[in-house]
Amino acid sequence: MNTAITMKDAGLILLGVGLIILVFYAAYLIKNLITTVKSVNKILADAEVISEIAARRGKDVDKLIGEATESVSGLADIIKGNQSTIAALTSIVNALGSLKNLFGDGGKKTDKRK
Repeated sequence: MNTAITMKDAGLILLGVGLIILVFYAAYLIKNLITTVKSVNKILADAEVISEIAARRGKDVDKLIGEATESVSGLADIIKGNQSTIAALTSIVNALGSLKNLFGDGGKKTDKRK
């Protein structure tokens, strides 16, 4: 029995083999894509937490800078002689406290994340 493969049959066989390879390649690609999407979701969740912390710290710094500005303007008024001695000492203490808060909390950890 002689079996002859025509060009049409050979082309269909090649298309079938190519289609099977393409299906396996697509399945492998989708598997890797799912893993990548899960990793990206974790990274985005971490970025959201970090953004929230940065925003909160930015507000804290803004508040401290406002307090330091008020204290410095109080010191300027002292220099001009617009306040009493007790008010001047109070302004100096407030300025020093604001500067202490601005430059650190003495090594204490203030982040309450767990």
